[in-house]
Amino acid sequence: MPTKRDYALETQNRIKFIREILSSAGADGVVFGNSGGKDCALVGMLCKKACENTVGVIMPCEVKRNFEEDKTDAEIVAEWSGTSTRFVDITDAKNAILQAIDEKALNNQALSNIAPRLRMTTLYTIAANENKLVAGTGNRSEIHMGYFTKWGDGAYDFNPIADLTVTEVYEFLRYLDAPDIIFNKPPSAGLFEGQTDEQEMGVTYASIDEFLLNGDSPDRDVIGRYHSISGHKRKMPAVYSQ
Repeated sequence: MPTKRDYALETQNRIKFIREILSSAGADGVVFGNSGGKDCALVGMLCKKACENTVGVIMPCEVKRNFEEDKTDAEIVAEWSGTSTRFVDITDAKNAILQAIDEKALNNQALSNIAPRLRMTTLYTIAANENKLVAGTGNRSEIHMGYFTKWGDGAYDFNPIADLTVTEVYEFLRYLDAPDIIFNKPPSAGLFEGQTDEQEMGVTYASIDEFLLNGDSPDRDVIGRYHSISGHKRKMPAVYSQ
């Protein structure tokens, strides 16, 4: 059985990690995407503890829940963590891309990946303009499954929670006394109405974490298949060399 983490020590180690990253880059602050979920809540709190100049950006795109539930939750997360908040509606940008491409029938994957990549562009634009670094908010469970958009939420300068499973993220947040809304909210990328991570993957995070933490799971074949086909997302692009 895996050893339970010492989250007091984890907090101090991650604060040190973030400060070292910022110092080595000569950066003045941190920017991250705030959707009101568990991962961005933890990242926001850790980054704020490490750097006063930490900004969470709420970036709704077209989906009704982005402008209502997700926005409200993100504001609660920001208040709890003490991070500054900005609001950038990327709906028009997505529509402009669709109009420019002029494709009559994009598949669901192509459509769904536009918003995460626009959010990445937004965060990097702010970061470049204000000498900040972009913090990633993906956890170990998502990364193992490849449940992220390549060059979207999978793009960042550093990630202070990439080694934590969803189970451990929740444990960490309980240690930090996070708001109840975070624990009651089903994990979701919020890319379309009614979407949840577990429904889309067809496997629960509890099952994924059982595999990652204990080495086995009733869904190990499904988990293995997801991990295999998403391998390209966890590597730098292939380049030709002689």
